[in-house]
Amino acid sequence: MTHNAPYFHDGADIALLNGDYIDVFSLLGMHSINQGKALSVRCFLRGAMSVDVVGLKDNRKVASLEKLNDEGLFAGSLGRRVKPFLYKLRVEYPLCRQEIIDPYQFASLLNADDSYLFGEGSAERAYEFLGANWRTHQGVTGVHFCVWAPNARRVSLLGDFNHWDSASHVMRQHLANGLWEIFLPGVEAGAHYKFEIQRQSGECQTKADPYAKVMECPPHNASLVPPETSHEWQDAAWLERRADTHWHQAPMSIYEVHLGSWRRKGDDGQAYLDYQDLVRELIPYVQQQGFTHIELMPISEYPFDGSWGYQPVGLFAPSHRFGDAKGLKAFVDACHGAGIAVLLDWVVAHFPRDSHGLARFDGTCLYEHEDPRQGTHPDWDTLIYNYGRGEVQSLLLSNACYWLREFHFDGLRLDAVSSMLYLDYSREADQWLPNAEGGRENLEAIAFLQNLNRRLYRAFPGICMIAEESTAWPGVTQATEHKGLGFGFKWNMGWMNDSLSYLGRDPLYRGHHHNQLTFSLMYAHTEQFILSLSHDEVVHGKGSLLHKIPGDDWQKFATLRAYYGFMWGHPGKKLLFMGNEFAQRDEWNHGRSLDWHLLEYAPHQGVQAWVRDLNALYRQQRVLAATDHVPGGFVWLDCDNSQSSVFAFMRRGGPEDASLIFVVNMTPQLHQGFRLGLPLAGEYRECLNSDSHCYGGSNQGNAGLVVAEPEPWQGQACSALITVPPLACIVLTPVIAGATPGGVACAADSATDCATDTEA
Repeated sequence: MTHNAPYFHDGADIALLNGDYIDVFSLLGMHSINQGKALSVRCFLRGAMSVDVVGLKDNRKVASLEKLNDEGLFAGSLGRRVKPFLYKLRVEYPLCRQEIIDPYQFASLLNADDSYLFGEGSAERAYEFLGANWRTHQGVTGVHFCVWAPNARRVSLLGDFNHWDSASHVMRQHLANGLWEIFLPGVEAGAHYKFEIQRQSGECQTKADPYAKVMECPPHNASLVPPETSHEWQDAAWLERRADTHWHQAPMSIYEVHLGSWRRKGDDGQAYLDYQDLVRELIPYVQQQGFTHIELMPISEYPFDGSWGYQPVGLFAPSHRFGDAKGLKAFVDACHGAGIAVLLDWVVAHFPRDSHGLARFDGTCLYEHEDPRQGTHPDWDTLIYNYGRGEVQSLLLSNACYWLREFHFDGLRLDAVSSMLYLDYSREADQWLPNAEGGRENLEAIAFLQNLNRRLYRAFPGICMIAEESTAWPGVTQATEHKGLGFGFKWNMGWMNDSLSYLGRDPLYRGHHHNQLTFSLMYAHTEQFILSLSHDEVVHGKGSLLHKIPGDDWQKFATLRAYYGFMWGHPGKKLLFMGNEFAQRDEWNHGRSLDWHLLEYAPHQGVQAWVRDLNALYRQQRVLAATDHVPGGFVWLDCDNSQSSVFAFMRRGGPEDASLIFVVNMTPQLHQGFRLGLPLAGEYRECLNSDSHCYGGSNQGNAGLVVAEPEPWQGQACSALITVPPLACIVLTPVIAGATPGGVACAADSATDCATDTEA
């Protein structure tokens, strides 16, 4: 029998017990009664035997509450008290006593400005009030939980702290903005939690927190309350230098890394390296190889290893696989201390259908489109964000800011941008809907990308925003005020496809496809390009780069070295996927380590040394990076020699920059007495030669020096007779009178020594 008439209106107690009462804050907690002449407290504590109200300030008992039923409803008046005060509940259970600070005594912690910006689509810090965030409110420390579910009938917080009981912590609803919240003292870091969302139909589903900063290890999928930790950053000087760096004119040699398979450890060789291991092993290796940047494949929490992180569910949660957020911050900090920038692959083009994720989050399509012609990605069976919705824009914008602000990443590489730009991307004619103007362009995605880039470049000086965009979309790296997308760089997919196709041809037939290596210069300065040889080129049966090349082992290794020489001389920044720098033989396998044992063999050592020396040349010779996007910085000397498959070009800059001349031979034919046009008479140093013995070559070359005479050739005032080694790249630079010849560090003694040792 209940005695709840003074405390609950008709049916409210039953609805509360069933988790069906929505405006729960109007019932539970402390309230004025009798026209403000008294106070009462109501609570629901399933299984409790008795409850006392105790003042937080003085720890004195104020009143004992009446037990209204066996389910755990308690209520009572507080004597003569009329002014609200903070309190806790002293609860007797059959086997224990607990003291609980009642969450229903607290007013909303939401800020009106935050809610407005979130709905408008311009919130850059939504993660600070959505999700699970530690707060000290009215002197009480607890966790503020908040989630966006505008079409939910009811949202309950489930967790270790309430035995996953949906009636224990029904959240406060904000009808105006669709947010639900509760401030819960007494929660411990690491506690598991989810949101139970009751649809309008009455059906319930549990969802992980879209803003969770820590997530449970798969196959489990609960969110975790983050620890209260902070990192003392040591990279202030780095950030200051970054802000003053003009990356379009600076060296950018990017080492793309999948942290789960770069190297592994343990007795069985299957354990992941953690961030401390990566500080000890990855950073020195990248330094030694001379790369300027590390690009991490996605590290937002993802349930399926085979997705490589490109189907994330926990956008704000660093993957458990390599350590915690504090470890990741320490890794980025250590990279900055070593002079290495860190880029992050960021997945914003789609999200997976996992039932605990964003799909139909509150029973409706909140984050995706309802119509599958707009909301479903046909290639990956994933869902497409609704870029026109303000709250979705705020989620994505805040997530980008989260990685840049909280983890000090130096930029983001956006995956699959092409699929965002076109409504008919990978669709048949009847499988897509045109935009409001009747076109195929995704106007909402375009506006989102422009706003994203504009805001991020303003908020984080010196970062790099990079697009993987595989079509001829104009203005990807053009400023937004000129109607461009506003990216800093774009992967040059055309160069990659053409050059890899050329690489795979028998040298006998390469002359018929000469334009596959020359055509990229027709558009090399239309965008700010990065030449990328990424993970996508060494998976799904494509084989490793070495495997793509015909011929015996000597030809494979020599061709790869020559190709890298062409790449480093070609305008555009550089990106190389891990393993390519030492000619990994097998196709990349995300489930195991790279084949580091290959470095016991000279041919692999030679490729590794060649890449290291190319990076050194790239960083030492300003002309290569400073003129990447200046049309006059590249001059063909010989682009039509298809008969010999020889390519010769010059990189030049201002008066203070020494020119560099690249000669690339893509056949096994040795050319002696090859006339090469040169801009000046005098001596030219052979500063790099991929055919040198120290790289595993046949040791053909120019004895380290060639002499140009005033005989015009190939549009140049002078020329020289040189030796062009087979399947090789040589690099020449003028010897300036009075200057001491520099040398690029090499696996032997120096690049100069390696060049000098070659035969004339």
